[in-house]
Amino acid sequence: MYNKKSQNAEEFISHEEILNTMEYAKNNKNNLKLIDDILLKAREQNGLSHKEAAVLLECSDENRNKEIFSLAKKIKEDYYGNRIVLFAPLYLSNYCVNGCKYCPYHTNNNHIPRKKMTQEEIKNEVIALQDMGHKRLAIESGEDPVNNPIEYILESINTIYSVKHKNGAIRRVNVNIAATTIENYKKLHEAKIGTYILFQETYNKETYEMLHPTGPKHNYKYHTEAMDRAMQAGINDVGIGVLFGLESYLYEFTGLLMHAEHLEALYGAGPHTISVPRVRKADDINPETFKNSLDDELFKKIVAVIRIAVPYTGMIISTRENKQCRKELLELGISQISGGSKTSVGGYYKPEEDDEDSSQFEVNDKRTLDEVVNWLTELEYLPSFCTACYGANRTGERFMSICKSKLIHNFCHPNAIMTLEEYLTDYASPATKKAGELLISKEIEKIENSKIKETVKNNINKIIQGERGFKF
Repeated sequence: MYNKKSQNAEEFISHEEILNTMEYAKNNKNNLKLIDDILLKAREQNGLSHKEAAVLLECSDENRNKEIFSLAKKIKEDYYGNRIVLFAPLYLSNYCVNGCKYCPYHTNNNHIPRKKMTQEEIKNEVIALQDMGHKRLAIESGEDPVNNPIEYILESINTIYSVKHKNGAIRRVNVNIAATTIENYKKLHEAKIGTYILFQETYNKETYEMLHPTGPKHNYKYHTEAMDRAMQAGINDVGIGVLFGLESYLYEFTGLLMHAEHLEALYGAGPHTISVPRVRKADDINPETFKNSLDDELFKKIVAVIRIAVPYTGMIISTRENKQCRKELLELGISQISGGSKTSVGGYYKPEEDDEDSSQFEVNDKRTLDEVVNWLTELEYLPSFCTACYGANRTGERFMSICKSKLIHNFCHPNAIMTLEEYLTDYASPATKKAGELLISKEIEKIENSKIKETVKNNINKIIQGERGFKF
């Protein structure tokens, strides 16, 4: 039985409901009257049900598809403006006891170098990231209760927050580690993490169990209910996602939206972020062995319809995607991207030689953070290093209420301007600094509130003189 308020994974992610939705969407992909009705509802910008969204995804009418892309762009601009939040992943350890067939960290891979950073090595990584200009990290670790216990993760978080180098500071640590207990989620919450992130990989239970043949991750129910335990432990910002390419795209898309509906229905706050990674080449992983890979056009449509269906969520795209693909996805709903990323353990402070590669996947956008920031300004996006909402306790249901009312601009836009000025003053190349300052002057003029505008101008002068940490 499908029940979005149930805490049982097989009820809020009902296999039968997904199959029924897929059949409904395929049967109505040419039902223009129904599609027009769904688009009419979508223009209200309050989201769509998984069934309505699935119909839009399957829609085969060219004119309606153009409207879907146009609407996704408008919704992104209305909710998040032209701001693009920047972050970097930080891999602590690639020791793992799971047998995941799509990840090179699986326990049976005997030739990948196994690495675990010491706290001193983590400090060096953080300094390297701060010297690039990063303020927000997403820490990653394989699942290994001996090598990577929760105590190691907590100690690492404390180390990251403790490092203050020149004008650098990591202001938000998001955490992407394996599903764990309520007790451990409480410890993460007490460690002042930002968002807890966990990808489902696939919502199809049979496929999930086949792709995770050994290790604790084999337990579909425990993994799928992880966000419930995190919410119950007090972590009210969570990030979900699937690894597209493992299962039918429509199955995954539907399950992803059902998960978002479940969190909002039960906890009053849907996912803070949704990520859309695709299977990529890695040490002993060949993406061609997976038969559900997506071409770029279908991938772009998935991003667009997620934006329409879940307008309030932040959408993340990583360096798995290349420059051109990321550019096109920014226009359709993406609001957060990584920059200057390394997916190896200890890859920032001391880059690895090819024969000691510990990367989780192949990076397709190898540009530096400075190059990414420059590129964003050229495209007239506002690069943001802001973490103010977390510091001001604008999280969970409180953040969602502000975001859904489209009042988040009052905080995020001026904060993005000021954090960009910090970046330009401390880290940018001359070309990026010049382009960024020009963009800032344009963005300040967009601020309608005269008091906020004057405060931003004054704070920018103070930033240039050496002060840091201004926020609304």
